[in-house]
Amino acid sequence: MIEHVNNLEELQAATKEGKVLVDFFATWCGPCKMIAPVLEQLDADPSFEAKIVKVDVDEATDAAMAFKVQAIPTLLLFVDGKATKSLLGFQRKDQIVDFVK
Repeated sequence: MIEHVNNLEELQAATKEGKVLVDFFATWCGPCKMIAPVLEQLDADPSFEAKIVKVDVDEATDAAMAFKVQAIPTLLLFVDGKATKSLLGFQRKDQIVDFVK
């Protein structure tokens, strides 16, 4: 189940342990709408190695600012609470799987 967080505190709690893929998005963003079903497919795949968390940049401005998100969609990979790498823009399923490995 994809988790939605609404502020920096919730994001920090959600990314504290393990691999977490965070999708910074906005409801009005076209590429964000395109990546949403890809993330839902990955979330339903038991072999996918990360929990997925979504952050609406219009609602959680503190979280977006804390991680200097300037373009959406932005995917950040967290490992045990630390942001380790990022991807910008729409990504195919195979690109996201490779990114998380």
